[in-house]
Amino acid sequence: MSSIQDQAAQAACGGLPDVGYSFESAGRTITEADIVNFACLSGDFNRLHVDHEYASSTRFGQRIAHGLLVLSVLSGLTTQTLEYRRLEPYVAALVDLNCRFPKPTFIGDTILARVTVVERISGIRPGRDQITFRREAVNQRGEVVVQADFIMWMRNGDTA
Repeated sequence: MSSIQDQAAQAACGGLPDVGYSFESAGRTITEADIVNFACLSGDFNRLHVDHEYASSTRFGQRIAHGLLVLSVLSGLTTQTLEYRRLEPYVAALVDLNCRFPKPTFIGDTILARVTVVERISGIRPGRDQITFRREAVNQRGEVVVQADFIMWMRNGDTA
């Protein structure tokens, strides 16, 4: 794995990242307003998210954020980073997304995005590499609450 300085130089020069390249975002706190607004937007009024009395009787003991809300915030935190913005011109397509939700996110939790390249397949198509970016939402306790593998086709500069 290359050093942080090597990784930053690679991204700054426009090269596509190799396996092991990693970066983190700033944090963002999940609020009650986020949960209410997401419930209204999505139509998902599951009692675990919106009913305090019901949620307090569950194994979580309190309301939890929608998993897809946290996935959306994870995506937003990622795209706001300088590292992602340097890669953005090379993004050709999102071709697959696999995610899991190993821990709950509670109102008041602060999450950050940790992004790591876990696979790179060169020349998947003419002018395209396939890169799997593992995006993890990590809370203030260091727990991964969402893990999502974004499989992207990236322009590699080669011509067909």
